[in-house]
Amino acid sequence: MDNSRGPHPTLRIKGSKSHSLLGKKIVLAVTGSIASIKTVELARELIRYGADVYAVMSPAAMEIIHPYTLHYATGHEVITKLMGKIEHVEFLGMEGSADLFLVAPCTANTLGKIACAIGDTAVTTFAITAFGSNIPILLVPSMHETMYNHPVLKEHVEKLRDLGVTIVGPRFEEGKAKFAEIKDIVLAVEHTLSEKSLAGKRVLITSGATAESIDPIRIITNRSSGKTGVELAKECFRQGADVTIIHNNVLDVIGINEIQVESAAEMTEACLKELEKGYDILISAAAITDYTCEPSSMKIPSRCEELSIILKPTAKLIDEVRSKFQDLFIVGFKAETNVTVEELIDRAKQKMKESRIEMIVANDVGKVGMGTDDNEVRIISSGRVKYAKGPKKVIAEAIVKELSRVLEKEAARGNARRGDGGTT
Repeated sequence: MDNSRGPHPTLRIKGSKSHSLLGKKIVLAVTGSIASIKTVELARELIRYGADVYAVMSPAAMEIIHPYTLHYATGHEVITKLMGKIEHVEFLGMEGSADLFLVAPCTANTLGKIACAIGDTAVTTFAITAFGSNIPILLVPSMHETMYNHPVLKEHVEKLRDLGVTIVGPRFEEGKAKFAEIKDIVLAVEHTLSEKSLAGKRVLITSGATAESIDPIRIITNRSSGKTGVELAKECFRQGADVTIIHNNVLDVIGINEIQVESAAEMTEACLKELEKGYDILISAAAITDYTCEPSSMKIPSRCEELSIILKPTAKLIDEVRSKFQDLFIVGFKAETNVTVEELIDRAKQKMKESRIEMIVANDVGKVGMGTDDNEVRIISSGRVKYAKGPKKVIAEAIVKELSRVLEKEAARGNARRGDGGTT
């Protein structure tokens, strides 16, 4: 390909959403499923997260979409057969340049061949090479449900999982084992290629607003969208943690456990009960309602001239947690409105001291943050204040990066005290 005029126009979107895959080279293999029409969207989304994507196609895939389509989507010429450059070795050999081999969609035919080390197409030959080089492999199955339920195919799926292959999806709808959501595939790719800074950690996250019933129809709540909590759950998962989120929303992301609650009391009860199962970290990002009331069992008439509601304070979740789990690492949040940066930091540090928590994230919601897509925060840990601004995905990345740094520092101090890897 002639590069004298610079990079392909497609590559102008590179890193426009995130830099989480920056510097990563992904080989995207496409096989003969109708879901192959979605690979344009998938390739471009991976590029938006910073990846370089190179496509390889099976003959059956080329009967559904033209190689030119994926050339446009990736910005690179498409591999349809192996030539003198021995592309499978160039990308996926022992010194190959690729970081990941992604087969999306993966048909029953290709899945079975990969499991049995049959290399009769460019795609399956690439797969054999990736196995031999220990390069991570992700498969995204797509076929009719009856095919996916074939007992031998199920054995192949389990065999591949046992060999370390990540299987993303499928979604079972309309009698089909459908292609996974693009967001789930991208998240799985990020998870596979991340630093795994939270590997082995169990993280519980509270997120979003709670709601207190006034009557069967009306509630008291706040403007929290839960977007930060969701992005924190995703980022902790990316970094290798076992993640559970407690909230009043539906996340529905493969690999993240969810507990749905509505009221402050339900959130506190669910949190305490879940922590009994053993967690390393609590990230208390929920905007829990500060007051509740005794709800009416019937709808309050709409045309009352005046209505009085007696409010009583709800329990403080962090205080309840800390009284029962003395050694749990807790990340708290502190929201203020229209204060100076100095006041914001001082109040956050005071809350850290009062609640005996290790980290706190402070922001002025009078300016930005509550219900918005972007935020501006101060991340405060012992002796350090880190500033972060941007989309809530970027904010979550900054919080988890600081969390990982603090945990690593604590672990090093613990090792030094014990004489493991340091001096006492």
